[in-house]
Amino acid sequence: MQGVSEFIKELSNFVWGPHMIILLVGIGVYLTFKTKFIQFRGFIHAFRTLFFSGKDSLTGDITPFQALCTALSGAIGIGNIVGVATAIAAGGPGAVFWMWITAIVGMATSYSECLLAVKYRITHSGEVSGGPMYYLENGLGLKWLGICFAIFALCASFGIGNMVQANSVAEALYDAFKIPKWFTGITLAILIGLVIIGGIKRIGIVASRLVPFMVVIYIGGSLIILIKNFSLLPKAFFSIFYHAFNPIAATGGFAGALVKEAIRFGIARGLFSNEAGLGSTPIAHAAAKIDQPVKEGLIAMLGPFIDTIVVCTMTALVIIVSDAWKSGETGAVLSSMAYGKSILGGRYIIVTGVVLFGFSTIISWSYYGDRCIKYLLGEKMLYVYKWLYVLMIFIGACVHLEIVWNFSDVTNGLMAIPNLIALLGLSKIVVKETNNYFSEKMIK
Repeated sequence: MQGVSEFIKELSNFVWGPHMIILLVGIGVYLTFKTKFIQFRGFIHAFRTLFFSGKDSLTGDITPFQALCTALSGAIGIGNIVGVATAIAAGGPGAVFWMWITAIVGMATSYSECLLAVKYRITHSGEVSGGPMYYLENGLGLKWLGICFAIFALCASFGIGNMVQANSVAEALYDAFKIPKWFTGITLAILIGLVIIGGIKRIGIVASRLVPFMVVIYIGGSLIILIKNFSLLPKAFFSIFYHAFNPIAATGGFAGALVKEAIRFGIARGLFSNEAGLGSTPIAHAAAKIDQPVKEGLIAMLGPFIDTIVVCTMTALVIIVSDAWKSGETGAVLSSMAYGKSILGGRYIIVTGVVLFGFSTIISWSYYGDRCIKYLLGEKMLYVYKWLYVLMIFIGACVHLEIVWNFSDVTNGLMAIPNLIALLGLSKIVVKETNNYFSEKMIK
């Protein structure tokens, strides 16, 4: 078993190596230029479009706002807490700058992939399905790549979207309140089972209420700390910008970091957090009631902004102003230390964040896997998938998951390859749809 674990860990390191980072960022930059910097010129219009309620006659199962919340509930997860801390611990404060860069270019990627998801979605038995597997098959004519994506995403739904999240929630509640992990597993399984049995409409309703609540709670707690330490914020921002381009010396328990380490860990953790280019969020956005693919693309590009520029930045600033990043700790321990050091009971903000973020991620990824199993095996397997998904929540909460963590990283990374091929191959369609829409609306 040790040999298998080491092999999967090495495979994970290879999949998420420099080539993957270059591909994800490079295609984001390419799409930024092809769409004439859509993330800037379409930003205000995206917010105006967000609360478009849709009409009963429009194709789709949920409102655009519910689609965004569903996508955000999948993207805003443990990575917003653990991933940020890991990036700073390894690359220093400068890593945060490179996380911001991934969010900015990732907005163009999210715009493009979600535009394509709506354009090539299908309706079967009164229910909408869409995502990379459909635009690979119907847009590029590469069904075999669509099958590959669906298999990778299905595996990821059980790993990074389910067991890993359940395990993190169970660990957090046990460490904070000594709640038995089996009890957390059963509770999570029941609550999430009640949500996902209702399909995307119930998931959309729950996500549209849960996501704003959890973001406000987490950001609110973080803002209290930052307001308390307001005088330290200029120094924190200076440190982020300065060390994005200059190495940082060892200090306290921090071993020091070169610029290349700040770039590497900042970009890697940023991409992992906002999921731009991985192909997961287009599955949720494909279900939106919308009359124009471009509109949903514009709404979708708000995802990386909210996930990384807003939520991740809150975590990062608290870690930096508290000086906890110099301790030599990393991951959830570092985040908990930073919040606990900054305010009485601050570590409970992290616990609350882990529970809410983990719960919401499990819900959304159930839908991603649901659409993939339907694409691969048809509707007859949907209920089998849902029951198995609920069972895996309980198992994930109770067992050690090092192999699952690494295997999840592999499948999550492999999802991106067919999706990036589709984005390159269909970039002309993205440009054509964008130009037509903006010329009709006279939006410059």
